[in-house]
Amino acid sequence: MIVYIPCDSAALAVGADEVALAIQAEADRRGVAIELHRNSSRGMFWLEPLVEVVTPLGRIAFGPVAEEDVASLFDADWASSHPLHLGRPEDMPYLQKQERLTFARMGITRPLSLADYEAFDGFTGLRNAIKLGPAEVVQHVLDSGLRGRGGAAFPAGIKWRTVAAAQGAQKYIVCNADEGDSGTYSDRMTMEGDPFMLVEGMAIAAVATGATQGYIYVRSEYPHAVATLCSAVELATAAGFLGDHILGSAHSFHLHVRMAAGSYVCGEETAMLESLEGKRGIVRAKPPLPALSGLFGKPTVINNVISLASVPIILARGAAHYRDFGVGRSRGTLPIQLAGNVKHGGLIEKAFGVTLRELIFDFGGGSATGRPIKAVQVGGPLGAYVPESQWDIPLDYEAYAAVGAVVGHGGIVVHDDTANMARLARHAMEFCAIESCGKCTPCRIGSTRGVEVIDRIRSGENQPQQVKLLRDLCDTMVHGSLCAMGGMTPFPVLSALNHYPQDFGLAAPVQLAV
Repeated sequence: MIVYIPCDSAALAVGADEVALAIQAEADRRGVAIELHRNSSRGMFWLEPLVEVVTPLGRIAFGPVAEEDVASLFDADWASSHPLHLGRPEDMPYLQKQERLTFARMGITRPLSLADYEAFDGFTGLRNAIKLGPAEVVQHVLDSGLRGRGGAAFPAGIKWRTVAAAQGAQKYIVCNADEGDSGTYSDRMTMEGDPFMLVEGMAIAAVATGATQGYIYVRSEYPHAVATLCSAVELATAAGFLGDHILGSAHSFHLHVRMAAGSYVCGEETAMLESLEGKRGIVRAKPPLPALSGLFGKPTVINNVISLASVPIILARGAAHYRDFGVGRSRGTLPIQLAGNVKHGGLIEKAFGVTLRELIFDFGGGSATGRPIKAVQVGGPLGAYVPESQWDIPLDYEAYAAVGAVVGHGGIVVHDDTANMARLARHAMEFCAIESCGKCTPCRIGSTRGVEVIDRIRSGENQPQQVKLLRDLCDTMVHGSLCAMGGMTPFPVLSALNHYPQDFGLAAPVQLAV
């Protein structure tokens, strides 16, 4: 009997290791021969630990499984009569309704098995890239419409083309894996569950640009991801997918894993470069752009995990295959992370164009408390709070920008009607004050003053003037900050003020402004 149990951090947090030990012990006690494999998570976190057994009908899932359930599962011979029986995962509506391109292997393969990875199209993209050559690879990425999945949504192919054309004896590929936004975990799932996909994406970027060195900058709170990546790099190097003359070609690429400095602002690309160079993580003024003068002053491609992990399928199946998903200028799919006060939180990969209402209710099942949902924050702690009147807007970079919101990294945090939006707005300003690198005045001082002004509004002190002052302050932060830390902090503040004025103690809606 072959049994699969995820080794993803989310599964470990709810007892996956203990369940694995209990299954092995019970099998030994009964004299049942089993193969116990630790796979990646499928992203249905409310069902973790999700245990799957191989049958003539395919893999059959049971969950959520606790240690005390193990004996009864053996008693029932892992049959459909058991209360935890879920059937084949691919038949479950939650997965059936998704378009899994980047996450196609997630939950199926073992993270550090090169054989598993290659059995599901792994390294096909890299082999094709070597055959095509740098210029054609860049053109494929351009034609696919892939935009950075880290939040800024800048076309990935333009970055690559700029670095490819830049003069420099040394070029770098840097993966920004400092995933610090609340409610986000797609980077972590990729690094822990399908690390060779990221390795392959970075190797393809190296072929396209002539880079020979690469770094993955992983947040310090992800020890499992760091360990898995280090092992994946060693295995890929030993197999010839990294190192000198990858796959026998003229291209060489050496990849290194670095643990981040534990600072939120190091998720900003230039602060990350400072940290990688061993300096304090503070934002650099631009220009020069990192593509021309990045790590150690050399031309550098900087993309986040999902951006780079999306590249292998583009090179394996062609730019048109990827581009045919999505809407408008938002092409391909986005791994959406549903969290907060929601019944079924987890990873949902959908083509751009899906709505919040679909995500919250068709996938998420509504609030975990059963209470009405009041607000949904999209795009991390610096993303806007989206009211119900905007839940039917297609998830699309331009459509969200038109209403003062951001798609960001695809993190969605749900709040029910007990949430106080004024307190959440205050938290955004306070978060900025704590995490600011301090280099620019609008962010450093503006966030501190923002906390004070919100407190005065909530206390009823001279509200009309204080509301105007808060708006002026937000305008200064948006247009005067060096980076998105200060430039985006007003998004949650203004959206809370615009759509939920009653939570600030305001008698009537205030004039909308961004």
